[in-house]
Formats: sequence, structure tokens, C-alpha cells
Amino acid sequence: MLLNNNYITTSEVNKFLLAILLCGLIGAEREFRSKQAGLKTLIMMGLGSTLFTILSIKIGMGSHDRIASNIVTGIGFLGAGVIFKDDNQVKGLTTASVIWIVAAIGMAIGAGYYVQAVAVTVIVLTSLLTFPYVEEVVERRYTKRVYRIVIAFENENLNKYEEYIKFSKLKFIRGKQQLREGKISGTWIAVGSPKNHEKFVNRMLGDHKILAFDF
Repeated sequence: MLLNNNYITTSEVNKFLLAILLCGLIGAEREFRSKQAGLKTLIMMGLGSTLFTILSIKIGMGSHDRIASNIVTGIGFLGAGVIFKDDNQVKGLTTASVIWIVAAIGMAIGAGYYVQAVAVTVIVLTSLLTFPYVEEVVERRYTKRVYRIVIAFENENLNKYEEYIKFSKLKFIRGKQQLREGKISGTWIAVGSPKNHEKFVNRMLGDHKILAFDF
């Protein structure tokens, strides 16, 4: 192949193939877990980052980071699009992080840092494959739930329900409490084992004074 900048070189072809392989491995793991950014998405991102980095080196006019630096900004917008809030929880942070790291891997490949790209891919895959099991073990002991209780206001507060949470051996943080239209409501974030959560829930379900109970 010709060395003219208008032609693709063997080295560049190898870079694109490596980007497909490494980003595809991460994408396959995400696809297997049915995440928002899957195989095709991450391959496209990796290839795009690789190409932008190659072009940055070719047409950078002495400032090779001019185009490459904007990849980080652009990927930031894509990552922000997969983050959302659901039931008082922020979801999509891991997917956003994977998008960001795949772009970094593509940039490393485009710049010729193959060892770094492969090493980071191995680390990312190891983390994605092992962390769910670690999280499962931790969750068995430290499950977090958000509770909301509504009762009719009869000149009493919700302190007794906090005592029930303590009695169930759950650690908690008091959230918003309000009085409206003759009803008093409160929210708590409680952390503990699933067994203790079940103990608390069963007790609340048997309380006939509770008008509404979110758990």
C-alpha cells in the first residue's frame, strides 16, 4: 500500500481490526447482559475513536491532540444519554463508564499504544465479569431499600416507625416527612440484610393504621 496520506496503510488496517476485536469483546459482554450499549454500539465507538485519533495525527499540523481531545467531550455527551434516575436510584453509570473507556481504548489503538489498549481491555473485561458476583455477595448483607409510609394524622409523629426499623436491625437515613390533608407521610432509606428487610415489611403490612406503604 502507498504511504501517501490519502491511502490507508497496513498499520491503519491493523489498528481498525484490533479496535473491532477489543471493543467487540467488551461489547459482547454488555450485549450478553442486555445493556443499552451493546456489541454494535461499542464497536462503532471504538472504530470512531481510532479513526479520529489517526486523523488527528495525520492532519494535526503540529498539534496532534487538537482533534483527539474533543473525542473525550463528544463521548461525554453520549455517556450522559444513558444515565437516568429510576425509583430514587441512578442507573446507567456503569454503561456510561464503559462507553468512556472504549473510546479511550480506541484512542490508544489509533495512537499506536497497543499494549496499553490490550491491558486495559483485559482489566475491563475482568471487572465486568467478576464484579456482579461480588455485588451479589455484598447485597446479601447490605441491601438498600427506600420506604415510604402514610398514616392518618392523629396528633402523633412517625417516630414509632423509625423504632420498628431499628428493631429490625436496619440502618437508616430519614428522608422527607410532610403533613397534608390530614395525612402524615415519611420516607426512609434503610440498609441491611434481605432477611431483616422482610421482617420489617411484614410488620408494616400487618399495621392497619398505615394507609399507604411503598417498599
